[in-house]
Amino acid sequence: MRSLIKDSKNDDFENLSQHFFKIIIMEDKFSDDVYGRARVQDTPELEAYYKELETLGAGALWTVANDIEPWEPRSSSVPMLWKYDDLRELVLKSSELVTPEQAGRRVVYLVNDKRKDVSAAVGWLYTGIQVTRPGESTSAHRHKASALRFIMEGEKGYTVVDGNKIMLEVNDFVITPNSTWHEHGVEEGGKTCIWQDGLDIPLVNALEANDYAVYDGKQPLVKPLNYSPITYGCAGLIPADKTWDKPYSPLFKYSWSKVYPALLEAQKVNEVNPFDGIFMQYSNPLTGGHVMQTMGAAMQLLPTGFKGKAHKHTGSFVYQCAKGKGYSIINGKRFDWKERDIFCVPSWAWHEHHNLSETEDACLFNFNDLPVIEGLGLFQGRELEENNGHQKIE
Repeated sequence: MRSLIKDSKNDDFENLSQHFFKIIIMEDKFSDDVYGRARVQDTPELEAYYKELETLGAGALWTVANDIEPWEPRSSSVPMLWKYDDLRELVLKSSELVTPEQAGRRVVYLVNDKRKDVSAAVGWLYTGIQVTRPGESTSAHRHKASALRFIMEGEKGYTVVDGNKIMLEVNDFVITPNSTWHEHGVEEGGKTCIWQDGLDIPLVNALEANDYAVYDGKQPLVKPLNYSPITYGCAGLIPADKTWDKPYSPLFKYSWSKVYPALLEAQKVNEVNPFDGIFMQYSNPLTGGHVMQTMGAAMQLLPTGFKGKAHKHTGSFVYQCAKGKGYSIINGKRFDWKERDIFCVPSWAWHEHHNLSETEDACLFNFNDLPVIEGLGLFQGRELEENNGHQKIE
């Protein structure tokens, strides 16, 4: 997850404003009984006034101001862990009960206990686990929501994105940007494939901007097999004679065979981040920015015995353990995870990650809404200072 090293905004005004902010927190403990907050006491006359406003589709701001403008960021999501061992058989069972043609997409979705109304795993992010058998494929379709995949198991799986067919392997990260035609399948002779889907469906629906379309038939292949990862996936090299004018990455697959060695090499020459270990963001090779407009993704390596310190920040995150085992403490509660387990960290939740092994590293994949948070100027964070930076487990 994005790390917070104390090297930003050190000008006098920022320090002064933070000083007064801390005074308010310490002395009043976020009490609304201070100057500048709504403190109107109800009276019969006011209650009659509110009812009169309500008949006109209006209201008095001071009756809701403290709720809609909290002292700190506030998430309606709760931390959750989905154990793959518990889900795997039920995911496979779905392939016996319905076909891709019947379901459109055969997915078991993971929903937060507090976000069921919008089918979100955390915040405004959706995730699910999709299964495809050898010889099966989904219909080609597109939607305004952006999508991504993280491959969990299987062989000879593939995706086709705007006519680019790409073969998939375990722990590969794949994007299908918004409004691109895409379809998925497993070739004959392959092994049943399972992958995690990630989409911003709840966000796009909240903005009332989503749509969906189905392609008539199969997409024609417009490029050679694996054109995107071969053309744009070379270290530091991009085509000098081609123009890419899309707002998302031209690299549709980020191969684990390249990502994991990159993490190991980075570990040799970089200090280990006290919060996130060796932390690397999947990026658009042309800009260095996020892979898509609304969702970002990253991979982090937790060295042997790593005990991460706690911090919190805005932005919702969905994790999958790609390698190893460990646990995360989120808002004072411990969640133990191992390979293929999925968990979420809500916005503004204290969190820290630990590697349980003294002999093997652990790797955590995540996708998040940081492109939106950062693009709107909404990112902020804090580091835990008490207890040497570690949370007390409830």
